[in-house]
Amino acid sequence: MTVKVTIVGAGLGGLTLARVLAVNGIEATIYEAEPSAEARIQGGQLDIHPHNGQRALEDAGLTEAFRAIIHHGAQASRALDRHGVVLLEKADDGTLSRPEVLRGDLRRILISSLPAGTIQWGKKLTGVAALGAGRHELGFADGTGVISDLLVGADGAWSKVRPLLSDAKPVYVGTAYVEAYLHDADIRHPAAAEAVGRGGMFALSPGKGITAHREAGGVLHAYIQMNRSPEWIAGIDFSDAAAAKARIAAEFEGWAPALTALITESDTALAPRLIHALPDAHRWPRLPGVTLIGDAAHLMAPSGEGANLAMFDGAELAKAIAAQPDNIEAALAAFEEAMFARSAIEAEGARFILDLCVGDRAPYGLVDFFAGKLGQG
Repeated sequence: MTVKVTIVGAGLGGLTLARVLAVNGIEATIYEAEPSAEARIQGGQLDIHPHNGQRALEDAGLTEAFRAIIHHGAQASRALDRHGVVLLEKADDGTLSRPEVLRGDLRRILISSLPAGTIQWGKKLTGVAALGAGRHELGFADGTGVISDLLVGADGAWSKVRPLLSDAKPVYVGTAYVEAYLHDADIRHPAAAEAVGRGGMFALSPGKGITAHREAGGVLHAYIQMNRSPEWIAGIDFSDAAAAKARIAAEFEGWAPALTALITESDTALAPRLIHALPDAHRWPRLPGVTLIGDAAHLMAPSGEGANLAMFDGAELAKAIAAQPDNIEAALAAFEEAMFARSAIEAEGARFILDLCVGDRAPYGLVDFFAGKLGQG
């Protein structure tokens, strides 16, 4: 039997799936809503973990390409209080145990590794219908359609493939992130650059915090975290950049100016991100011819694991298919059971990390966690 895999979504999970399938001689096509690989900024810096993300890249044959895009020195981290006092600092130990790379760079090496024509750009999925016997018909906004023998939803938080398998919908967790960028930071924003340090910085208090990471090229990428209602966030006009900065900064009155500069001196308009999650133990009964990976399967609060899990899902699914190409249902069942188990554990961990950042113990809970004095649970 010749397996042809239809993937919806050209994020890190879908790309890794297609690449590891290609390594194993299996054809795949990715349908992606964006018009091109350069259609938008691909997010910030990711730390890629040895037990999942790096393993997936090894399966993809991309370890050397991955090492070439590492931002050396970015594994450093520090925790501060609201006054800018350093509570804990860890230098980059140079081991590359959790190396940092830009999501855009990682996506680029995955895209360039795929056979020509693997990705069909500008294909926004509008609907999926089951045809029976594991086959599905996909319709796109441009009026075209395809029929799949094996369909994989790698289409993120608001997956259009997920409803085939599950009634679960992402739920707001109660925390919003507001994203900011400061460019040429050491020259133009020296106080903020000094506060952030050489890697990641966490300045936290109960209910809110300012976190940031130093990225390549002198960029500071900040996330302002706040426990606020969706209505409160919606009441801010983010199209008025100056007013939005003033409104968000007002929530941090009395904080060190070097920290609030990460809000007020942003070189880009602030961008709100409401954090949503699926149930911790999200799973579904086996349905022939379709499965999910990444955020489509197990959306959770940011914890440093999301991208790693998506890539690992993609690699593990590809290997399962390659191992049993004549029994795809058995391959999918085995893959899903393993994914359900690991994602449930990571989802619980993500809630734990979020609580350390903006819960009642902040910032000292995170300090103890970094220092190895606090375990999950």
